[in-house]
Amino acid sequence: MTTSTAPKKSSTRVSGQDLREAMRVWITGTTIVTAREPGGQRIGLVSNSFTSVSLNPPLVSWCVDKGSSAIDAWKAAEAFSVHILADGQEHWIRKFATRGADKFQGVETASSLLGTPVLEIPGTRMDCRVVQLHEAGDHYILLGQVHRIEER
Repeated sequence: MTTSTAPKKSSTRVSGQDLREAMRVWITGTTIVTAREPGGQRIGLVSNSFTSVSLNPPLVSWCVDKGSSAIDAWKAAEAFSVHILADGQEHWIRKFATRGADKFQGVETASSLLGTPVLEIPGTRMDCRVVQLHEAGDHYILLGQVHRIEER
């Protein structure tokens, strides 16, 4: 069981500059995205397609494969959290990249203000409300407005 530490910095009113600062720490190119399906089940996956889209309003996007075992849940999600991983957190990638497994087994989580599962790990997290879902070949692009940025 992991222990929780107090956030270093937290912002609930996100400006373009806040988003720019948070994106500066994204050096690994890998994130873990979490959400809840309408029934409350936690879902999560590894994404390397995460990017900032707009500073005003603060928007980010990421892509999910249409072949994902949780594709219906991702399409129905109203919010998601993006956990930006730091060097040395490869074990999280292995855990959340496993197809079909209970990715949250043995993982302590909290709930964001938007209701998404929050991993209790060091790093930067963005809580986003889905504003658009776009079909793009064999993927969907989820566009979210950033409502909170937290650094641990």
